[in-house]
Amino acid sequence: MTSSAHLKELGEFLRARRAELSPRTVGLPDTGAPRRVPGLRREEVAQLAAISTDYYIRLEQGRMQPSAPVLQALVSVLHLSDDQRDYLYELAGKAAARPRRRTGQKVQPQLRRLLDDLTVTPAIVLGRRMDVLAWNSLGAALVTDFSRIAEKKRNYVRLLFADPAMRRLYPDWEKVARTCVAQLRMEAARYPQDPQLAALVGELSVRDEDFRTWWAAHHVAALNVGTKTLHHPVVGELVLDWDTLTASTDPDQQLIVWTAEPGTPSHDGLRLLASWAADRLEETEGTR
Repeated sequence: MTSSAHLKELGEFLRARRAELSPRTVGLPDTGAPRRVPGLRREEVAQLAAISTDYYIRLEQGRMQPSAPVLQALVSVLHLSDDQRDYLYELAGKAAARPRRRTGQKVQPQLRRLLDDLTVTPAIVLGRRMDVLAWNSLGAALVTDFSRIAEKKRNYVRLLFADPAMRRLYPDWEKVARTCVAQLRMEAARYPQDPQLAALVGELSVRDEDFRTWWAAHHVAALNVGTKTLHHPVVGELVLDWDTLTASTDPDQQLIVWTAEPGTPSHDGLRLLASWAADRLEETEGTR
């Protein structure tokens, strides 16, 4: 096929793959209202891939050759199989530049042991894109029961915007959410061609106007230290310091711990939360 024929076939291929997906499949709200076209709309694919709608329309019309980062994003957004991915890159004339898929991150064994030893300190491990890789029992008691969340959805930024309980947990939710968006921006600078990060940004941009606005502001922040106020449904208000420890064996894994000044109500509240979490664990094990 000629180059123009390749681009035409690429556009038809994208349309066919788009028609096979439902909003629910890619994490978008499904209102149940009838759609004029099957599957996803073009603007939805564009937003999920973090590109303009006009750019995507030109791709489907066979009028533009996509860049490598856009191809990576489309592979993730359209849930392409390995064979479909190879075909997409072949049509785009970039087969030789096709990136290898990264294997999923797993928490480092040293961090896992450290988490288990922290019995009175809430802690979680964040990976690339601020994915939640692991947590201890008190971390789950403080933030949310991560085990109830599908592994592919365990992302701290996604939870902040999608889970109403997270909005209630932080009295100053807007400040916390803005900071997390800025931290995610820093991740995007480190991994500009990460298709999963592009898909996450696209999903949240479609879902939440605040995220879309704050992402467009291009503010950046690093995970380091700070203080947060939480309104916990069991123990009430907690004012906690948080700190970040980076794993020397994998700089993409960071241990986040929350602590309170000894002798303060928040310090007592953490002890109370630890006791409550232990009781819950005993009740759960007793029913098995």
